[in-house]
Amino acid sequence: MPQKIWNSLQSHWDRLQPLHLRTLFEDQNRFAAFSRTLDDLTIDFSKERIDGDALGALLDLARGADVEGRRAAMFAGERINSTEDREVLHVALRGTREDGFQVDGAPTSDLIDPVLEAFLSFADGVRSGQIKAHNSQTFTDVINIGIGGSDLGPVMVARALSPYRGTGPRVHFVSNVDGAHLADVTSGLNPETTLVLIASKTFTTQETMTNAAAAKRWLGENAGSNMAALSTNLEATEAFGIPEARVFGFWDWVGGRYSVWSAIGLSVALSIGSEHFRAFLNGARSMDQHFQTAPLEDNLPVLLALIGIWRRNLMGCATVAMIPYDQRLERLPAYVQQLDMESNGKSVSLGGDGLERSSGPVIWGEPGTNAQHSFFQLIHQGTDIIPVDFIVSAQSGSQYKDQHELLLANCLAQSEALAFGKTAKEVEDEGVASALIPHKVFPGNRPSTTILHKSLDPFALGRLIALFEHKVFVQGTIWGVNSYDQWGVELGKALAQALVPIVRQEASGEDKDASTRGLLDAIKGLS
Repeated sequence: MPQKIWNSLQSHWDRLQPLHLRTLFEDQNRFAAFSRTLDDLTIDFSKERIDGDALGALLDLARGADVEGRRAAMFAGERINSTEDREVLHVALRGTREDGFQVDGAPTSDLIDPVLEAFLSFADGVRSGQIKAHNSQTFTDVINIGIGGSDLGPVMVARALSPYRGTGPRVHFVSNVDGAHLADVTSGLNPETTLVLIASKTFTTQETMTNAAAAKRWLGENAGSNMAALSTNLEATEAFGIPEARVFGFWDWVGGRYSVWSAIGLSVALSIGSEHFRAFLNGARSMDQHFQTAPLEDNLPVLLALIGIWRRNLMGCATVAMIPYDQRLERLPAYVQQLDMESNGKSVSLGGDGLERSSGPVIWGEPGTNAQHSFFQLIHQGTDIIPVDFIVSAQSGSQYKDQHELLLANCLAQSEALAFGKTAKEVEDEGVASALIPHKVFPGNRPSTTILHKSLDPFALGRLIALFEHKVFVQGTIWGVNSYDQWGVELGKALAQALVPIVRQEASGEDKDASTRGLLDAIKGLS
């Protein structure tokens, strides 16, 4: 990456840093200049602390990093996941044969379409009652057992699209190896009418298989007909007692946090049915096509990524709050947290060198309006600048239309307050006592982006998720990291495996550090 581009960006930030958003909004055309649309989707970044020259320099940064070339390589099925020597083709999961995706010279549709048809047919069969439980009753409940990408995506999507469940089974999720999670989920469920999905590509994930074994015991004699697996390890699934017809696989070129579009999404399909699941895929495909073809200056994922680069590397903001003004998107911040932080939380470049600049910010958040009554105090008046991404639908997802109008008003008000604040003079003019004036001043000048769409339906949610996937890709390309490996999760897993016999007092922990030995002794004393 040419240093002169970064130098140019720094000069633009030095110029803009003293300016308040109030000053930038003296331009009456600012919204038109700093917002973009795709059908009913609008992204408004006019409340970010940039201007046209800074945006131009950011676009130069994207070109200098060859975002377009690496994008083409991904869509062409090149092995851009170099540390694992794998293609990155989650986009093919929502593509069609006409899109021409290939892996190793063969159409991906030959692999994807049969599995898609199989798990969607299974989902519809369960929903209709054609596929029955052990006792020939209709399945009333589904438990998805997985962790990481095998849990966060499905649980988020199923919750977001819960109005589309209709007469389908209730879907529950277990991820934590803490037995309380499984105990709480199974409490009140009937093992005779509960279908258990075990989501693990290798069928060896420790947390998942521990929960799976416990769930199998809970199912008892129902286990044979009341289980299915999302895995590629047919030998292990057969040994576990799951027939091959109930096993749905996916591929090494689908990363876990990008797998909700695959058979890992079976729990979603069981919840909303195949028709709505296909609409979910189509929404993502629409964003794929936009990302692949739109010029950089009008490309929504690219622009969202560049705003993030500006926040992280020029403004020095280490964290971003994601605030969906939609209660059904309550798990979206956690989902994007994994998508972003596991992808770009790296300090080493693709070439193995240390990064010259900071990468991935901390992503966190809660739904509005709840967030307003918890941590927004710090966002408005704290000492650190915390950028905010607002997400909101123009139309209500419930019958309470008047409450949605209040929700919209709150979302717009928060972005306005963050941008423009309230001066001491404005507070004084309200008749506030002089001693209280400093406490009621809002500095403003705090950046936010608002993502607005018509309504939260399967198509819109698929499009939204793909927007964030491609944003992460662009940022990883600019930072020069591999967004598709996650070696950082391995060390803790290996150490935990070694500690299990020590915790069980089957082995000595003499070789452990003083802190770990002390904690082990304390645990022993409390057991």
